[in-house]
Amino acid sequence: MDAIVKKTYNKDEEEEKKLILREYRALLRALKQRLKKGDKAMLRRAFEISVDAHRDMRRKSGEPYILHPLAVSRIVVEEVGLGVTSAICALLHDVVEDTEITLEDITQEFGASYAKIIDGLTKISNVVDLKADTTVQAENFRKILLTLADDPRVILIKIADRLHNMRTLESMSREKQLKISSETTYIYSPLAHRMGLYEVKSELEDLALKYTQPEVYMEIATGLKETKRDRTKYINEFIKPIKDELGQGGFDFTIYGRPKAIHSIWNKMRTKHVAFEEVYDLFAIRIILDSPQEREKEDCWKVYSVVTNFYKPSPERLRDWISVPKGNGYEALHTTVMGPGGRWVEVQIRSSRMNEIAEKGLAAHWKYKEGGTSQQESKLDAWLQHLRDILSSPDTDTLDFLQDFKLDLFTEEIYIYTPKGDMRVLPKGATALDFAFDIHSELGARCIGAKVNYRLVPLSHELKSGDQVEIITSMKQKPSEDWLTFVTTAKAKSRIKYYLKEEKRKIADDGKYMLQRKLDHMGVPMSPHNLNELAQF
Repeated sequence: MDAIVKKTYNKDEEEEKKLILREYRALLRALKQRLKKGDKAMLRRAFEISVDAHRDMRRKSGEPYILHPLAVSRIVVEEVGLGVTSAICALLHDVVEDTEITLEDITQEFGASYAKIIDGLTKISNVVDLKADTTVQAENFRKILLTLADDPRVILIKIADRLHNMRTLESMSREKQLKISSETTYIYSPLAHRMGLYEVKSELEDLALKYTQPEVYMEIATGLKETKRDRTKYINEFIKPIKDELGQGGFDFTIYGRPKAIHSIWNKMRTKHVAFEEVYDLFAIRIILDSPQEREKEDCWKVYSVVTNFYKPSPERLRDWISVPKGNGYEALHTTVMGPGGRWVEVQIRSSRMNEIAEKGLAAHWKYKEGGTSQQESKLDAWLQHLRDILSSPDTDTLDFLQDFKLDLFTEEIYIYTPKGDMRVLPKGATALDFAFDIHSELGARCIGAKVNYRLVPLSHELKSGDQVEIITSMKQKPSEDWLTFVTTAKAKSRIKYYLKEEKRKIADDGKYMLQRKLDHMGVPMSPHNLNELAQF
């Protein structure tokens, strides 16, 4: 799309029409496999409504506005992997907000389910306002999450909309560029991460960095460009023996090296305090296997064994997300091995199904869901349910909630087992009390301690992956203020605050009742005037 933006200023009407039709045909091609009877007509109708509604509007770059909804629809289909319904909603995502068309019109034309998604999208674009103070922003973010818990497609289309805006940001004013980029880092890239859209998340972060810290971005981009030749040579040398061996083993696979995202390289430079030249893992080797679902786990481990025949692995850098996938469904085997010339190299092994989930996240799950629910599916549903629970808690302080929630989005995960052997996923750093609240808020509120791997520990004990935890409760126990200092999950924090508020309210009610009795006994009315007198006294 970038290329188009730069050229559109001088297009005449004929050329613009051709360009719009070309984009529309590209969208049809992308949807080819998914079009059922009647879909094409609906898509055409949505396209016509959108063209008509936006006919006098142009983007900042000078191009016809309709190119934006078309581009968003293509991202939704090609890069996020959603289907026809989402493509239609993406085509119409701005019409209710920007034009005369109402939600009733949409309902009549396409049906209630479409109107509901478009309503969600309109609400979101109205809530995000970075000029607002942080509390308002946080409240807005909470509204976004409510729509997410309701229908995740709303957020996925919104992420696609944001990605296209970021790709065409150069025609905006500097102030707008900074505002939109910081909002992207604050809200949209964590959401893309949680939805398992790794490719989109990386691109959003890179583009945001390009506008917020152009010097840093340019330095790393130039560095990557200059070292490309050496890198390619090294990757080819590294890959060759593995490729030959896998070929002889009869595997159907692709293997390639890919540079790490600019943002993640910058993160390494920041956290490790090193210069670009000193970042050793500028790329990762990826091996993608074409193997049937029932054999993919076994095949991935076979490939691991081939890789480690040639290169020695670093034992503490093995990540097995095949046996226990991440909370957002990501599955892969990651290992870091010592390559030629004494360089550490990260190798990622996954099947083509896992690869699709890694790139398209949530949307790919729905595709595979048709074949029955997978363990990931239930994980994702569990996360959405967990989101609904936190959001429906009547008085979560929104700002705190947001901080905690952002932690939940990004932290590494640990896997904890109940006494019966059920597994729960918690953020790294979670304590025994977090675990109790994760199982049930009442269990958390009554918790006095826990047994971790049959050993008694205090509530504040930090859990490690693989721990088996039994919670010990007492009916006399009540949550206290200092609990907030050692719980880490958003759910535990919001429930503890809720209990503490309830407690204060009870004490206040008791006090009020005692005062009422005292005044009644003295024959004095409980008027605001008398209460003020008392308070001053």
